[in-house]
Amino acid sequence: MLAFKPKPSSLRSTFSGTALRPPPRLYGVPVLLSFSRTTRSRPLVRAVISDDKAVESAKTSPLDQKHSNGSSDSSSKQVKAVVTIKKKMKENITEKIENQWEMLMNGIGRGILIQLISEEIDPVTNSGKSVEAFVRGWLPKPPEHDNILQYVADFTLPSDFGRPGAVLITNQHAKEFHLLEIVIQDFDGVPIYFPANTWIHSRNDNPESRIIFRNQAYLPSQTPPGLKDLRREDLLSIRGNGKGERMPHERIYDYDVYNDLGKPDKEKDLARPVLGGEERPYPRRCRTGRPASKIDPLCESRIEKPHPVYVPRDEAFEEIKQDTFSAGRLKALLHNLVPLMAATLSSSDIPFTCFSEIDKLYNDGFILKDDEQRKLGDNLFIGNMMKQVLNVGQKLLKYEIPAVIRKDRFSWLRDNEFARQALAGVNPVNIEILKEFPILSKLDPAIYGPPESVITKELIEQELHGMSVDKALEEKRLFMVDFHDMLLPFIKRINNLPGRKSYASRTVFFCTKTGILRPIAIELSLPPTPSSNRNKYVYTHGHDATTYWIWKLAKAHVCANDAGVHQLVNHWLRTHACMEPYIIATHRQLSSMHPIYKLLHPHMRYTLEINALARQSLINGGGIIEASFSPGKYAMELSAAAYKSWRFDREALPADLIHRGMAVEDPSAPGGLKLLIEDYPYAADGLLIWSAIKEWVESYVEHFYTEPDSVTYDVELQAWWNEIKNRGHHDKRNEPWWPKLATKEDLSGILTTMIWTASGQHAAINFGQYPFGGYMPNRPTLMRKLIPQETDPDFEKFMQNPQRTFLSSLPTQLQATKIMAVQDTLSTHSPDEEYLGKMNEFHSSWINDHKVLQMFDRFAAKLGEIEEIINERNKDIRLKNRTGAGIPPYELLLPSSGPGVTGRGIPNSISI
Repeated sequence: MLAFKPKPSSLRSTFSGTALRPPPRLYGVPVLLSFSRTTRSRPLVRAVISDDKAVESAKTSPLDQKHSNGSSDSSSKQVKAVVTIKKKMKENITEKIENQWEMLMNGIGRGILIQLISEEIDPVTNSGKSVEAFVRGWLPKPPEHDNILQYVADFTLPSDFGRPGAVLITNQHAKEFHLLEIVIQDFDGVPIYFPANTWIHSRNDNPESRIIFRNQAYLPSQTPPGLKDLRREDLLSIRGNGKGERMPHERIYDYDVYNDLGKPDKEKDLARPVLGGEERPYPRRCRTGRPASKIDPLCESRIEKPHPVYVPRDEAFEEIKQDTFSAGRLKALLHNLVPLMAATLSSSDIPFTCFSEIDKLYNDGFILKDDEQRKLGDNLFIGNMMKQVLNVGQKLLKYEIPAVIRKDRFSWLRDNEFARQALAGVNPVNIEILKEFPILSKLDPAIYGPPESVITKELIEQELHGMSVDKALEEKRLFMVDFHDMLLPFIKRINNLPGRKSYASRTVFFCTKTGILRPIAIELSLPPTPSSNRNKYVYTHGHDATTYWIWKLAKAHVCANDAGVHQLVNHWLRTHACMEPYIIATHRQLSSMHPIYKLLHPHMRYTLEINALARQSLINGGGIIEASFSPGKYAMELSAAAYKSWRFDREALPADLIHRGMAVEDPSAPGGLKLLIEDYPYAADGLLIWSAIKEWVESYVEHFYTEPDSVTYDVELQAWWNEIKNRGHHDKRNEPWWPKLATKEDLSGILTTMIWTASGQHAAINFGQYPFGGYMPNRPTLMRKLIPQETDPDFEKFMQNPQRTFLSSLPTQLQATKIMAVQDTLSTHSPDEEYLGKMNEFHSSWINDHKVLQMFDRFAAKLGEIEEIINERNKDIRLKNRTGAGIPPYELLLPSSGPGVTGRGIPNSISI
């Protein structure tokens, strides 16, 4: 019996991304301009098709008989491959007919060809030994999964074949199919798993066979001889070379700058600068290769909804995610609901005039009246934050009461709640220790005026009730949220936009002996002008009615700044955008059999797809973010300005807390850190999650890298880290702070940071968006008016009706309802969410290593213990930032959750 595997084509690397293709391959064999079996240079071993009681088998055709060995000798081995395919849950008539035809072709052995590749070398071909067979016949559907189909293929292996290490799959159908896994049964009494969870393209789209490796992790130096060529070939097939437009069926991972946010061809005012480069540094995104804009050749032409933006095929949302929640809801929201709201409210896009009008959104809802545009899907508002009520000829949109006011409708008015949210809100990552006075700006004084803040020692001491500033600094009792230097360069341009008025803010807090924060001063700054030297205003709480209302307006401006920085910097930039290069590099440089690829794989799920959706409809020119947040059309430029100070080494939670002065190193403390404010829920819970991830990663790395120099000599790993630094974060490539990658400790630290960013960090700053921002006065996303001064014409109106002035400064009814709808969607867990420490039933065979599975079980158990600890903390009456009258518990870092808007749960990856 002759078995062989040809060498990979030398043209493979040029295939990706260009019109140049290698010679077509039939079942992995090069042929010339034809798929005829007769062109093969040597006979190909075909498996004997054997009957089985569980298999509905058809008669072997003459062609099968011709290419089958016809019998099995005593030294051969009979094995069966069970191929598991997932079909769509919802099919139209055409798809059902097509699927019936495909099932017939698969059943008679004319649809899917499988080639088994041995880990052993064939001395004739100098590649892995191989045998092949068509799938033939199908097994009964698993009763609990109507959309799962299983087929079988029978193989006769020579006695010296060795262990199968890979399969090549050729899809001869006209369209792709989704392969879950292949299991080789009857091999020495132990099944061999080939986990896939991948789309297999049609041979009509690409003649190349797909390579799937078994669930054994190998470092590059440990790769079995028969798999070395395939390992390299598989990586080369998905890298791309920066050329060509990507097609929907492709799996090409390549880099590009953010040059697709604007629409210069449509409207001049929608042109946006390229992000990425010396002037506006930015992380790189996944390349799509669309043609250049006609107006601006530096920009890529856009593809508009509902047409999808390219992502590598396996990165797209699975059907349950797409149809039920995130993608389906997000697309329906942006394509249908927002235009519908605009049509309904545009004629009355006015401010709220009283708080009862805001309350009506939760109690009564509002009616969407436009009959022609009323085409919302039935599943649009599944979840528990928004409800759709169908009436005859009308749709009623009704919001659920957000958690922040559910128990106490007036909590948002209080200073202690304003301060509490800096530690336990949706953006708890900007508060820092105040180290010295005077507070100084680092901006150019020739442009932005004197660097000294107008928050003076004397003003602070008036609020400290007898304590000196020096004493407060010594005892580390003063803290600050400082957006001054980040925002001031943008304020003039922002304030020239219609309906936008902003300041650059600083807020100083005092920590009482009971651990409660109290805001004591707010500084709001405008750019200096030739006609006015007074561009900095400072506010304190005061005790009279006028000062109280002005103080409330000052806090609202701080909240609007906080909302913008949260969304554009801490949420989008530091999690979504910065993770994308890690994901691209992982696919390009780490084989799917690499242990680090297997570790990172769950933490990459859906991120490229949600980022592509964001570029199309959220962060694009004229998109939801620009329409709803203070920076408007300058939103992404602000994000790029913030990236200039981004550092990978400070994305680790302990390093971030130390950098902000919120913690100090203490070997005797749990996790080696002591928090300056013990009752800092984000940090306290986050350090538990961080430590669990770190312990899991360290044990995993130690298991695979057993030799002292094994990290250094791992060629794939070194290429991966170099590509992240030099291509993925190209504009930061020369920074000295990048961690080295020479030791197991280096690798563990890098991986822990990445996994924390994708899981705990993103969860903490994403899933509280509606619970905290769903009540717009608590967290306005923009302000429409500056605070009235005594010399202003509107000051008298303010004195006569301060409530109306306050509400007219907040977002309009249309702006508020749009952002509430978006925040609800972005806060929603999908039913198919995969949470930290949990394993999808279809991914349970991800690795064939009992020790690793034991480590994972310990990690999962640790997360269960952490959940109990957090629940106990939320009952501890001493912790005032998470307990008390009307205070919602801090649950954003509880690992588990159900679907919907729950305000808890840590998904493995950034998937919304």
